[in-house]
Amino acid sequence: MSEFLYGRNPIWECLRAGRRRLRRLLLAQGVQRNPRVEEIVGLARQHACPIEQRAKNELSRLCRSGQHQGLVLETGDYPYRALEEIVAEAHVAGSAALILLLDRLQDPQNVGTLLRTAEAVGVQGVVLPQHRAASITPAVVKASAGATEHLSIAQETNLARTVEQLKGAGLWVLGLEEGEDAVLYTEVDWDRPLVLVVGSEGSGLRRLVRERCDGLVRLPMRGKIASLNASVAGSVMLYEVWRSRLSRPAC
Repeated sequence: MSEFLYGRNPIWECLRAGRRRLRRLLLAQGVQRNPRVEEIVGLARQHACPIEQRAKNELSRLCRSGQHQGLVLETGDYPYRALEEIVAEAHVAGSAALILLLDRLQDPQNVGTLLRTAEAVGVQGVVLPQHRAASITPAVVKASAGATEHLSIAQETNLARTVEQLKGAGLWVLGLEEGEDAVLYTEVDWDRPLVLVVGSEGSGLRRLVRERCDGLVRLPMRGKIASLNASVAGSVMLYEVWRSRLSRPAC
């Protein structure tokens, strides 16, 4: 199977990461050869990736988007990781371990935004459901600005069971959710190996996943709307974990 990544930053990050099987780099005829484009072309040559020129409308057809900025990269499928590999990386990180688990988020923009934040704060891995959720498609790669290419991402069929596995591996699992039983995020001790679970855009965490969490955490709301966008809330929480850990006293 082939995927067609599009957009300059996602393609640049994919080539820098060097994790995918590369098939060909397509340049739109007449594309402006600015420094970023030249760097992408140089990386493609380093990887012995064929470079071809095509009409702009052909690129739009291949990637099913007009937002390709004159470049499309044909690659193999996304290289998912095994959950055990992510847990092993978390164990190496010790109390600084942080894994993001997304419970049936379906909007590619939300998933991409969260993955971009996850990479920025240095998570050890991300876990996605295998069904009824957004996978790592070219649209998600674009929304993440290519952060997907540097992340360890696993797909699991049963997230409730996965939560139990992560707890059994010594990780503390917190679900992000509003509710009377949720603790305010400023009152949480983040200094421990952590899994942060973010629920879907409409219904939040599923019951079986919520019940298996060690606890729930919430963000304060002062305005009149009922909730924040999933990607915004998750990103704020990821940065709070990172900020809290950076500010703790050195031993």
